[in-house]
Amino acid sequence: MHVHVADHPLVTHKLTVLRDRTTPSPTFRALASELVTLLAYEATRSVRTQTVRIETPVTSTEGLAIADPKPLVVPILRAGLGMLDGMVTLLPSAEVGFLGMVRNEETLQPSVYAERLPSDLSGRQCFVLDPMLATGGSLVAAIDYLFDRGATDVTAVCLIAAPEGVAAVEKATEGRAVTVVLGALDQGLDERGYIVPGLGDAGDRLYGTVPA
Repeated sequence: MHVHVADHPLVTHKLTVLRDRTTPSPTFRALASELVTLLAYEATRSVRTQTVRIETPVTSTEGLAIADPKPLVVPILRAGLGMLDGMVTLLPSAEVGFLGMVRNEETLQPSVYAERLPSDLSGRQCFVLDPMLATGGSLVAAIDYLFDRGATDVTAVCLIAAPEGVAAVEKATEGRAVTVVLGALDQGLDERGYIVPGLGDAGDRLYGTVPA
């Protein structure tokens, strides 16, 4: 597994505002989308391309285009949905699937409650969107789900992560083509399984369902 932590002042700046508990939901949503677009540049570095012949106003030449089959972007509901616009801004030709997962707050184990994905992902590159990589359970389950359907490589894009979650994903995906792109690698998890210093519950802050 390859892990890339973005090292850019704009990424750090946007994360600082996201972490601030006084940042309102509309600002949080806008900044999360902008941050994902920045992370997507790194996440798509190895996206498959094919050579195409085009005509410019001056002459004919060869260029590169996104290869078929098109990449599949998979936000993990609900919080991952807040990252979708930022990803497809950079990769508009990608197809989009959805995977609904929920974490039991006592056992910290994930379960799938909904999915809308192609039945056959053979030869597909998949980009999973999940704001928080905490224990790693949800992301591991999502990655397994995609590989079971034939995906050949999976890249996860997360705003922040805990070392425990990164280690769990690395152990569970050994021997598979998996990349994790992060905005930041935080200190660790608290006794409730929340990332420290973190940014709170990403879903709640994206949609304003509870006070930050």
